[in-house]
Amino acid sequence: MKLIFRNFITYKLLNSLFLGLSVGSIFTIYTPIKDPSIYSIGGIVLAVGMLAVAQLYQKILTIEWFYRISLFVEFVMLAAILWFLKFPYTYQTALLVYSGYQLTFIFGSYLVRAETLIVEDDERLRLLDSAKQIGYLVGMGGSYIFYKILQHHNITNAQTKVYDLHWLLFATEIFIIIFIMRSFGRE
Repeated sequence: MKLIFRNFITYKLLNSLFLGLSVGSIFTIYTPIKDPSIYSIGGIVLAVGMLAVAQLYQKILTIEWFYRISLFVEFVMLAAILWFLKFPYTYQTALLVYSGYQLTFIFGSYLVRAETLIVEDDERLRLLDSAKQIGYLVGMGGSYIFYKILQHHNITNAQTKVYDLHWLLFATEIFIIIFIMRSFGRE
């Protein structure tokens, strides 16, 4: 398996765009979770999960596993978005979205380490990190503009705004999945 860098950099840009778009919506989605101990439990699960993944580095620090895990993480995000669009603003939805994010975060350190090993070239890493920051900035600015446009159209309820934003997140996630699939090819 080989990395197709041109597509990979687009994937990473879109992935960071998604993060920038979504980061502010989390606080509204998590509103039904009133018990702060849930976040403690989530943090414990996250730490144990990251520890377990680190124990597998000898086996999974390969391009094939990087591709599989990256794709898995994106499908988890897609499932969380679809669930949210179907069942917004219940305790169960907030817990499911939180769990989905925690599940993806379990692989965070692994993905960064594997990405560095797979890309290998300093200039490509510079381009990749620059694309990530640009995507994040555009996403944050885009979410701000999106919320202001909704407000201009007299949509002021935070839950409605976040729900509407998830249609944009859904479209972005589809493109993310397409580009992760196009980022790897057979040698």
